[in-house]
Amino acid sequence: MKRLLKIIIIILWCILVVIGLFGFWLSDQYVVPIMMYHSVNYEKNHEVNTIHPVNFAHHMEFLTRNHYNIIGLDELVEAIDHNKPLARKSVVITFDDGYRDNYTYAFKILKQYGFPATIFVVIDEIGKEGYLTWKQIREMKKNGITIGSHTRTHAYLPDISKEDQVEQIEGSKRILEKRLGRRVNFFAYPAGGFSEQIKGMVRESGYRAACTTNRGYSRLNKDLYELKRFRFGDEDNLDMILFVKLSGFYSTFKQSKAPY
Repeated sequence: MKRLLKIIIIILWCILVVIGLFGFWLSDQYVVPIMMYHSVNYEKNHEVNTIHPVNFAHHMEFLTRNHYNIIGLDELVEAIDHNKPLARKSVVITFDDGYRDNYTYAFKILKQYGFPATIFVVIDEIGKEGYLTWKQIREMKKNGITIGSHTRTHAYLPDISKEDQVEQIEGSKRILEKRLGRRVNFFAYPAGGFSEQIKGMVRESGYRAACTTNRGYSRLNKDLYELKRFRFGDEDNLDMILFVKLSGFYSTFKQSKAPY
């Protein structure tokens, strides 16, 4: 009996050691979640990732209710660049494409909660039906919204020529800066596609950082030019789902895609 008890104690200690080591390893895998939205609209657009304004408001209420620390992309980049720790439960909010409903619906909700966000706009779509106008962009820029580039035409960068890549990356930055009168620091790869060469072009163009989706193999977001983000939409309608995706460990267990 004593021998059996001793064996049980040894097994329990081994289990505790394994759990402790796993917990220690997992703590080093923590990554500040970057939320990625697209369209925020009452009408479902099946061609893009759309979230109903009520569900988007629920997401923002969830962040407030659970005391998440909402920071701007610039604060996250500064922390990564200088290896500064950020408070756990920090979160960044981003939008892709620059749909007009980002202003009509999302902007009002963000202002209600006092949350900063970054919107990556497709330059040649600005002012067209369904997309943000320059006037709306300037108003949001004055009220906590950072504007970044999502290329000129939403071209999938790995599939176009180097000359076209330059225009999509550098050209979009040049136009944005001229129209907004301020430096543009952030870029987002359409469909998340990039290569080492494209990353280098983004860096050399003067951007401070670039966002992808879940593409690439750098899970811990140490590389400022391939910051992973996670899509959020109507399917994320349960608090448990939000807890998991915003835990800071979601990327550890989520399968990554190739960069292109």
